Amino acid sequence: MKKHFIIGNPVEHSLSPRIHNYWFKKYNINGNYEKFKAKEDQIKNIINDVKNEKVYALNVTVPFKQKVIPFIDILSPIAKQTGSVNTICKKNGNIFGDNTDVVGFELSIKNSNFSIKNKNAFILGAGGVVPSIIKALHNLKIKNIYLSNRTTSKAKEIKKIFKDIEIVNWGKIVNFDIIINATSIGLKKDDKFNLDLSNVGKKKFFYDVIYNPSETNFLIDAKKFKHSTQNGQMMFVYQAQKAFEVWHNIKPLIDDNLIEYLYG
Repeated sequence: MKKHFIIGNPVEHSLSPRIHNYWFKKYNINGNYEKFKAKEDQIKNIINDVKNEKVYALNVTVPFKQKVIPFIDILSPIAKQTGSVNTICKKNGNIFGDNTDVVGFELSIKNSNFSIKNKNAFILGAGGVVPSIIKALHNLKIKNIYLSNRTTSKAKEIKKIFKDIEIVNWGKIVNFDIIINATSIGLKKDDKFNLDLSNVGKKKFFYDVIYNPSETNFLIDAKKFKHSTQNGQMMFVYQAQKAFEVWHNIKPLIDDNLIEYLYG
């Protein structure tokens, strides 16, 4: 049986086992997929298990998307460019690291009916998924990207990769068309942003990368002011589809039955 894991901390909220085990059954793949709440000092051994074929493949979530890179032999061009890996497997004897978050975010925006071409984006957070979001925004022809993080040094690390972004002090609000929560604030029901987003203008697009819970306080508050909102559910689905294709050379179907099974 082909063992697959998602490694992260926290990882309890992940629906990756649910979607991939669904596809294993649908496409008659003898595989299983589980969550693994990892510590940083376990990463090397986990990836060695892929090399030794005890484990078939991995997904990677916070806070390890950069920390796995020293243990990877070959990076895909997109993983190299973003310095972020969320998908790992063995290819031709080497550990291969890929990034499917870029296509996941990009497709979720393309299917949102909100055009961001020549618009301003404001990203909250500087975690492992943020380089992928910035790359996707570039692909979608965004005009300006502003980045704010409670720890400024982390934002500065991202600016080393994407020199065109502008760093904004935490608490300051800039003029934006789309605002993206790329922090973990919202995973817990009581999580709240200490930011005043009540006077940002009208008809803004609030996007939360978090998909479980489906509606964070960030999105609930945005709806009170009649802004458009979207959670990370479809980003999650599209990145999973691409990861499955990387591992098994099958592009699995995304349809209403799958969405109902995941979120219904």
